[in-house]
Amino acid sequence: MRLWRLLRDWLDERFGWAELTAFLRKKTVPRHRYSVWYYLGGITLFLFVVQVCTGTLLLLYYRPSSSEAFRSVQYIMTEVEFGWLVRSIHSWGANLMIFAAFAHMFSVLFLKAYRKPRELTWVSGMLLLLLVLAFGFSGYLLPWNTLAFFATKVGTDIVAQVPLVGDWLKVFLRGGEEVTGATLTRFFGFHVAVLPGLTTLLLIVHLLLVQRFGISVPPSLEAEWQALPPEQREMKFFPNFLLRELMAWYVALGILGALAALAPWKLGTEADPFAPAPAGIRPEWYFLFMFETLKLLPARIWIFEGEQVGVVAFGLAAVVWLLLPFLDGNAAGRRARWITGLGFFALAYMAGMTLYAFLMG
Repeated sequence: MRLWRLLRDWLDERFGWAELTAFLRKKTVPRHRYSVWYYLGGITLFLFVVQVCTGTLLLLYYRPSSSEAFRSVQYIMTEVEFGWLVRSIHSWGANLMIFAAFAHMFSVLFLKAYRKPRELTWVSGMLLLLLVLAFGFSGYLLPWNTLAFFATKVGTDIVAQVPLVGDWLKVFLRGGEEVTGATLTRFFGFHVAVLPGLTTLLLIVHLLLVQRFGISVPPSLEAEWQALPPEQREMKFFPNFLLRELMAWYVALGILGALAALAPWKLGTEADPFAPAPAGIRPEWYFLFMFETLKLLPARIWIFEGEQVGVVAFGLAAVVWLLLPFLDGNAAGRRARWITGLGFFALAYMAGMTLYAFLMG
């Protein structure tokens, strides 16, 4: 303890440590029966840190070219000590991070935590979710295996259906007309440089907004919560909430470690651009609900292509979702119920279409 006090005093003299940590000692977190949902944001952040750490280790051996990418990943998995485990943690961690991000988004929606004055917190969080999905899409191609190659080809073909700029977007993503080594190099640049930079900046903004406006209490519980004695309404962020958050991280790490060790992520076979696409090519689970919807649409809807109509509909839905705080306007009654119903419909639709895709094989 004496060593800790000396270190604290040393830091305080040079950096004003006491002032930097003062807000942690004063910050509180609401306590109620839905408080468990507050941990999802921290879990998502923790899994992002795991991705950064494991991705950095993989970068030591990975070579981003069509002639060497697959073999470098194969080398990591077979020759590098615990390389298979690091890659498996990175792959499973990406999926768990996206799942946690979606769960966090829906918890914020149903708890009405996006309402005034937290509109920009919601917007920054939604943009972070889009970046997380971009991480998943760009990282999927990097092992340069058969499944990733053809799934990327299908995914970028769907991007081409965006009206007016679709063809340009497809060429921009691919680095040409076809999925080639240039696409791999471009996706690698997005995955390890562009997206981490944008995510870090946006994450700082998001955390500052959370700090500035605090954590909201669900409107349905506000009257009941206000009636409680002050000591029962809130807990201190440090150390009470932080210790609980660390336990949530520990549980997430345990789940991630178990999945990585018991179900190692497979590599598959090396991509051959001249081979026919294997049957059953589909994207990762977090894109399946969109993929299956586009598959079920007819080839033509009036004078438009079916896929194009679907892409436009998903784009408009994303814009509406982004603007939900401004459409809600702290509404009570019918509009509030309508937005809650929209949230339940979106959750049921995404889960239902994803399950349908798995059942249909």
